[in-house]
Amino acid sequence: MTDITYEIVEHDGGWAYKANGVFSETFRTREAALAAARRVAREQELPGDDTGIVYEDDRGQWHEELSDGSDRPHTYVKD
Repeated sequence: MTDITYEIVEHDGGWAYKANGVFSETFRTREAALAAARRVAREQELPGDDTGIVYEDDRGQWHEELSDGSDRPHTYVKD
């Protein structure tokens, strides 16, 4: 199981949440960014449908897999 941590940070003249080095959109207030991070974290843990995934690896080989819709990460919001 994967863990994802959302961190609230100052960004681009406002506030954002960041996960794995990727920033969200900018929010006017820290509270708005925190609320958005909490919402996204909850949604990230919701199970979905099983779905097929096709991807190319770094050697140029294509792979097909079935992604289990119940295999969701654990999420955390660092306040």
